[in-house]
Parts: sequence; C-alpha cells; structure tokens
Amino acid sequence: MLALMKTSPGPGNVRLEGMPEPQPGPGQVKIEVKAAGICGSDLHILHSDIHLNLRPPVIMGHEFCGVVSALGEGVDDLRIGERVTSETAFSVCGTCLHCQTGNYNLCNQKYLIGYVYHGCFTKYCIVPRMRVHRLPENLSFHEGVMCEPLACCAHAVSELTVISPSETAVVAGPGSIGLLCMQIARAAGAFVVVSGVRADETRLSLAHRLGANVTVNVEDESLSEVLLRLTDGRGADVYLECSGSPAAARAGLEVTRKGGRYTQVGLASGAFPLDFAQVAYRELKVTGSIGSKWTSWITALNLLRSGQVQVAALVNTVYPLSKWEEAFRAFEDKSALKVLLIPED
Repeated sequence: MLALMKTSPGPGNVRLEGMPEPQPGPGQVKIEVKAAGICGSDLHILHSDIHLNLRPPVIMGHEFCGVVSALGEGVDDLRIGERVTSETAFSVCGTCLHCQTGNYNLCNQKYLIGYVYHGCFTKYCIVPRMRVHRLPENLSFHEGVMCEPLACCAHAVSELTVISPSETAVVAGPGSIGLLCMQIARAAGAFVVVSGVRADETRLSLAHRLGANVTVNVEDESLSEVLLRLTDGRGADVYLECSGSPAAARAGLEVTRKGGRYTQVGLASGAFPLDFAQVAYRELKVTGSIGSKWTSWITALNLLRSGQVQVAALVNTVYPLSKWEEAFRAFEDKSALKVLLIPED
C-alpha cells in the first residue's frame, strides 16, 4: 500500500513509499481509511519543529475516518464494515498521575499515530479498540475527518475554558480550528467575535455564515476598540488563540478583560517575546490545550450528531495521496481551509 512517510528527523524527509498491509493484533482494529485530513501539526512534522514524541520512519497523519476492515483477537463489539473514526493516542503509560485521572492526553509516554505509530496517510491504519468511536450517521466520510480536530477543540473550549451563556469570547484565527472553537462557543451561548487578517477575508465571511456574531479584520480596524464598544469598556471574557500567531497572542493579553480567561490552542512555530507580566497585572487565567481525551470526544460527537457544529463547509479541498505535496502547499499558503487526502493502492 502507498504511504506518506516521515523517513528521518530534520526538515523535509517526507516521501511516498510502498508499505506492507498491516494486520491487527489482540485488542486492535484495522480501519480502511476513506479520508484523512492534513493538520497544522503535520506541517510542523514536515518542517521538523514539532515538540511531541516523534519517531521516524513513520507513516504520517492522524485525522481520519473509514470502515472496520479486520478485528484483532478479543474485539467482539464492532463489526466489519462499520463506519468509525479514532483518537490519536495509540498508547499511554496508564500509571502516571495524568493517566490515572483520565488526562492521558498529558502523559509523558503518550505515543500517537502519525508520530510514533503508523498513521492514516495510507490505505489501512491499526488502532487500539479503546480509541475507536463510531462515526455519527449524519456525517459523510469527508465530514468525519473533522471528528478529531473537533475533539481537540471541545477539550480546549468545553473542558478547559468553560464558557458561560452571554459571555463575550474572541476566537483569534479563522482556520478550521478557530471555526470549530467558534461554533462550540456559540453552542455554549457566548457572543463570539472572530478575528483575522486581510488574507483571512474569505474565512471571516465563512465564520459569519457559521454563526459568529462579529468578525474583525485586525489590519483594518482595532480589535481592542471593537471589544470595548461591544462590552461597555470591559473587554473580552474569553480569548481563544487558535492561530499560533505571536501577534494574536500579544493581542489576547491586551483585549481580555481583567480577571478574564486566555486559552492557547494554536501552536506557534517557535518561541517569541510576550509581555507575560500582563497576566499578573490583569489577573488573567491562562491555560494551554493539547490534544483530546475520551470525554472531549463524546462532547464532539454529540455536537456533530445534534447539528450544533457544522463541518461540511470546512472540508473544501480534496487531493489523492499521490498529490500530497500540492495538498500540503494549499494548506500552508491558506488557499484551502481543511485539506483532505484520499488513499490510493
């Protein structure tokens, strides 16, 4: 089977290779991949600036859905042909503080598909049964790719930030993660402002169609002034930084009201200066968010089943796996929103 491999450490070192078809071991599920999504972290793997456990050579990719192709020994609650999707954490230690408290996304020995174990940029992917979730019936395979990123957003917004009705929330960055976070915040009853730059105009328009109350192009108008006007001078209750942009992070410390909450969702490509003293002066509650866990997956799947989060408009570009270089370029230069890869034999 054709697979997209990170062949060795360092920038680049990604190419298509032929790989043998895998078979599931005890407690594992073999999934025939119907669609897979390119994530921002895949770009970080390509450029070798990711700070998660990575052990090449490995098949890349971790956002996907498909059908059950084979079942390992001991797996008797799924059937061949069922439509499924999967979490990314192939293995965790199971004994550390984080694992024992259900926060296995923070385990130091968390080994992910697409990073340490072979991922989904190929025809078949092997995952543990405990990480498999049935795909909601109202989703196509293309839409089903969004389950994993939505679970990450649910962890950030619903579990870590915890937004209340009538709060004003800013979502910085109208990429796929930002647009998902925006919809979760709207479902929680927040008044949501989505910010971006001129290059994001099309995405800001989509944010408005998906439920954003206000959109702001920060290169043409002041985000701070807009928020002060909307909130009687207080500022945002919540700031969700979803772009990984240093400028957006700095803006968040300025426009979040005193005592407000700032959540870092996007991954920056490197270190950058930040006036962190503002956290003390303004008594901001700051948290980061990484990955997902079982509870956030349940929240995400329920949001999709109920239609409170819409993903069809996000999956707007599809490439065959053999055109992966074009697909990665389209994702990186923002000419496409969520880019899918379709496996080939």
